[in-house]
Amino acid sequence: MEADLRARVSAVLVAGLLAGYGIALPVGGVATHLVALTARTSLRTGACAALGVATADGVYALAAAVGGTSLTRPLEPALPLLRGASVLVLLALAARGAVVAVREYRGRARAAGGKATPAGPARAYAALLGITLLNPATVVYFAALVIGSPATASLTRPEQLVFALAAFAASASWQLLLAGGGALLGRALTGRRGHLLTALASSALITALAAHLLLSAP
Repeated sequence: MEADLRARVSAVLVAGLLAGYGIALPVGGVATHLVALTARTSLRTGACAALGVATADGVYALAAAVGGTSLTRPLEPALPLLRGASVLVLLALAARGAVVAVREYRGRARAAGGKATPAGPARAYAALLGITLLNPATVVYFAALVIGSPATASLTRPEQLVFALAAFAASASWQLLLAGGGALLGRALTGRRGHLLTALASSALITALAAHLLLSAP
């Protein structure tokens, strides 16, 4: 019984980590702004801004976990259809991320990252939290994963928290890496080639998650 519980928690933990990295990896406008902000201000300010982004990811992961669990029982007869829809949503997100990255790499639509610089760590945290919360693709992404996966479709309350904390930790580790690298790492990751590679890596991870949902379906 205890071994089963550990295996279940481990599965939820891994699912949360993968979900967090899947949403955090693309280096777009927010990440570019984060790196530039750190270079212009301080590591402390950049770290607070990074935690703002990760907090938004964690909030959306928890909301999706709680909502997915509450909807599972009433929608149980339709779960196979919902699982298929979840796979399609994830594949669409992966494809869109890859297509946009390739277009930007070719110089057609390079996203600008020049936003006003917050005055200090607290304002940097609040600003990046707000910017990330305004991205509807984040909650769609987490909801698709939670509802579509057998490992996360019926989570207990402690497991919901584990999933959200794992997603937060994954996102925070990546965002803090961007902030900690400052200008040097920023030039490598937010340049044309770095932007393309990180976006394609994220699309590959999201595609792998969609394939896992499809193959794990009963």
